[in-house]
Amino acid sequence: MSYNYNKLRGRIVEKFRTQVEFAREMGISERTMSLKMTNKMPFKQQEISKAIELLEIDEGEVQSYFFTQEVQ
Repeated sequence: MSYNYNKLRGRIVEKFRTQVEFAREMGISERTMSLKMTNKMPFKQQEISKAIELLEIDEGEVQSYFFTQEVQ
């Protein structure tokens, strides 16, 4: 199952300017972040929790950032 992370990408740019800076704050490599954002590696629950905190995402919006399915 693939997820659409366009909204997440936008929020990352708003808060951290680049995916690289966001990956550093998350404590993961740029490569790992890239794999997650392209659906090659899933986000772990702990990573989602940390991202929600860092990106200041409201609880009611988590679904739209992390669980919007890619339309085939």
